[in-house]
Amino acid sequence: MDHITDDVPISEARANITDVIASVRLLRRCVFLTRRDKPQAAVIPVELGQLIRQVGGVDAAAAILTGHVPRN
Repeated sequence: MDHITDDVPISEARANITDVIASVRLLRRCVFLTRRDKPQAAVIPVELGQLIRQVGGVDAAAAILTGHVPRN
């Protein structure tokens, strides 16, 4: 795997997990794992995960961000 895109099929991520982790850790990217082109999970930088934990979890973080993210 030469280049990690933001969307990676789970089977490809499994085969190249070291590259996926390196992309997230070193390049500060969020990698979305997909199955049949539908997002299933995300691999995020540890600092972002710590912030999510600090505010009370995923639901709390989503509630905070909802008011701050511009709508398309």
